[in-house]
Amino acid sequence: MSCAVCALPLGDGDRCGRCVLRPPSFDRTFAPFCYEFPVDRLVQSYKYRGLLACAAWFADAMVAARPALARGAVLVAMPLAPARQRERGFNQSLELARALSRRTSIPLAIGAAARVRETRPQADLPWADRAPNIRGAFACTAAVAGRHVIVVDDVMTTGASLEELALTLRRAGACAVDNWVVARTPAPGEPR
Repeated sequence: MSCAVCALPLGDGDRCGRCVLRPPSFDRTFAPFCYEFPVDRLVQSYKYRGLLACAAWFADAMVAARPALARGAVLVAMPLAPARQRERGFNQSLELARALSRRTSIPLAIGAAARVRETRPQADLPWADRAPNIRGAFACTAAVAGRHVIVVDDVMTTGASLEELALTLRRAGACAVDNWVVARTPAPGEPR
């Protein structure tokens, strides 16, 4: 069982203490996998070695275990910094969102959010430094007022990037923001 809001492993109940005490800007997080072997290796191969066929496999697994779909929802891929996208050659979240859109018929709003500030890679930073690093990094570039937005990303670690993007989408008028991620990284010391 996991927290319905942040997807951290949970003993009982539907929300963890963190989400009760400090509710994030997003409403729910859906993560069918824990970020551990062998899923971590697949995600790394997908993201860093361009093994794009993994997007279809991840999307199939997500659709097989997905929550109920909201009417009028729209998919938005986590924006990648332009320099990182040039280096990598693709945005892994966008490729995953495309595969999910094909499988669910939820429209994909390409370019609905943009990375407007270069940041250090989150994976290179200690957990405590991730939220300040990503602050102000996104802009909403499409009309999302009154829409249920589903943000698609590969891995949720601290949730800092997803929180910052959800805050940006909420400020633009999104009525609900959910996260669909391939895998959730448990916090240090959390049960798996």
